Amino acid sequence: MTRYLVTGGAGFIGSNLIRHLLETRPTAEIVNVDALTYAGNLESLTDVADDPRYTFLRADICDAEAVAAVMDGTDVVLHLAAESHVDRSIVSDAPFVRTNVLGTQTLLAAALAAGVDRFVHVSTDEVYGELPWRDPDDGDPSAPMFTEETPIAPRSPYSASKAASDHLALAYHHTHGMDVVVTRCSNNYGPYQFPEKLIPLMITHALEDRVLPVYGDGLYVRDWIHVLDHCRGILAAADRGGAGRVYNFGGDAEKTNLAVVTTLLAILGKPTDRIEHVKDRPGHDRRYAIDFSRAAEELGWTPQVGFEDGMQDTVRWYLENPTWWERVKSGAYWEWMKEQYG
Repeated sequence: MTRYLVTGGAGFIGSNLIRHLLETRPTAEIVNVDALTYAGNLESLTDVADDPRYTFLRADICDAEAVAAVMDGTDVVLHLAAESHVDRSIVSDAPFVRTNVLGTQTLLAAALAAGVDRFVHVSTDEVYGELPWRDPDDGDPSAPMFTEETPIAPRSPYSASKAASDHLALAYHHTHGMDVVVTRCSNNYGPYQFPEKLIPLMITHALEDRVLPVYGDGLYVRDWIHVLDHCRGILAAADRGGAGRVYNFGGDAEKTNLAVVTTLLAILGKPTDRIEHVKDRPGHDRRYAIDFSRAAEELGWTPQVGFEDGMQDTVRWYLENPTWWERVKSGAYWEWMKEQYG
């Protein structure tokens, strides 16, 4: 048996990762540590809750005593726990520094003391800053993309906190010889995503016949990756990544925000006149794009889910699971979100 400690396993990517582990690795034993903040939802794991290979522990990753206790006997740490929404980091950045920086340091120290075989730190392409804008449909092969050698240049409190945690993780490798791998991924989408993020927000707003708020001109470009492809990448890094290496994962699907929203409306058969351009986010990065050639060469990883198929599947999931997202949207945090963004 291989014992995996998954932090943030009740969140969007974490819950999909745990399910993927249980489905594909019969000898995996999984401990899910999650503080169950607003975006953590154990309903996302009800289908695996009774699996004897799975254990849930509610704990704060900044709690050194709790982390040390659960780290004992762990083979691989898959560290996904993080505060992750740029908008909220602009309103209040202290929780991001605490969880993303102090929490990562607490986990690294405990993993080092416990002699964990491998520590996979899951990060974001946002640590690279932004790229010059280009039309995703122009097919320009020379357009710049983020590589693992791109200088770190975060531009929001969220991405700055993630950049700091990346540096800490790599410092543990270089200083202590700890087996650490860092992954940086583009924008994820798929089932069980908290509806503060663009795709589930737009799907659920459209299903409720509400206005769909789009920042600024809507031409901000992101690369979109299905969460299952990201999960495959995380495990490929855990299995085959080089110690001290960074691996980028992308979906090979650059789209403007406006194109994403109109695609969703077309799938749902809803009119585009529900789109409303709203005041832009401060410091909004214009474009992200991922070069994942290192992951392809060293890990044998490439994205398998095409954007069109992935969007169809994602919309279908939200149509078939209204109870899940309606409960999420009825929470106190969602009331705050409605006050902020309508």
